[in-house]
Amino acid sequence: MIPERSIEVLRAIVQDYIRSREPVGSKSLVERHSFGVSAATIRNDMALLEEEELIAAPHTSSGRVPTDKGYRLFVDRLSEVKPLSTAEKQAIELFITDSADLDDVLGRTVRLLSKLTNQVAMVQYPSLGKSLVRHIELIPVNDSKAILMLITDSGRIQQHVFEHRSGLGSNVLAEVRGRLNEELSGLALSAVSAKLETVESLFDPALSPLLLTIKENLRELIDANRQEKILLAGTANLARSESDFPGSISPVLEAIEEQVVLLRLIAEMQAEAHGVSVRIGRENQLDGFANTTVLVSGYENQGHEIAKLGLIGPTRMDYATNIAAVSAVARYLTKTLGH
Repeated sequence: MIPERSIEVLRAIVQDYIRSREPVGSKSLVERHSFGVSAATIRNDMALLEEEELIAAPHTSSGRVPTDKGYRLFVDRLSEVKPLSTAEKQAIELFITDSADLDDVLGRTVRLLSKLTNQVAMVQYPSLGKSLVRHIELIPVNDSKAILMLITDSGRIQQHVFEHRSGLGSNVLAEVRGRLNEELSGLALSAVSAKLETVESLFDPALSPLLLTIKENLRELIDANRQEKILLAGTANLARSESDFPGSISPVLEAIEEQVVLLRLIAEMQAEAHGVSVRIGRENQLDGFANTTVLVSGYENQGHEIAKLGLIGPTRMDYATNIAAVSAVARYLTKTLGH
């Protein structure tokens, strides 16, 4: 059992090291923090923390720095996160909500999160299995062309221009659109392909060529949703903190370029305190992430988590601020998609 004062000393070491990037000694701890005890007592606390592998000396006769285990205890004891300012909250809401479609919303979200934290930000597109059909639109262009639009409940809009047999007026397209929405609205995208097999029997056989074309195009739009995708912003922030990564930063840069690796990583992470999952250093077992911290939170639509967003950075990061930013941006993104 680690005494509470030793925990406070660890907290001070983490905070000072995050701020200064310099190993922290007992003398500086006594000068900067009001522990009400002597430097010798602080040294005893630091010796205990080192014995518990919560801090370590990077060099002989130097101060101490937190270990992955030390950061973990610090995060687990983080009773409150740094609240965002009113100006930051307003900026988040205005920046995210003033968007035209899902691509724009997610693009704005990832850039904003990176700017707020000075870390690499990532946001996952809603996956196929968690998206529903909100609406299907058929818009005539001329006598032989029309636009097919697929709108999902997450706000993603995709469209194809297709050719159909000349002479089909807008009233026919309106009839087809109405029946398709009756049959497909609210259906999971993953179930649409099978449902389409039974839809054709509901129409006049004379419309079979048109329906075949619509079905082919609709399947192509659904396949476009099938691909898992992550947007990144702020990769240059890693280069600016290169000194925080032992050896080379290249393994980290290579790892974050692999979408499959990132998707696997965030899929394994479940929300902890403050609604944010945190993996520190070697808690990340995938290649390339052993010297990083990854923060992830889910965002929702209609009360269900549909995808995740988060941060990648060095273990020496401002956890309180970054956890608050990830949590807040996830809430605003959920709010935006709900509208």
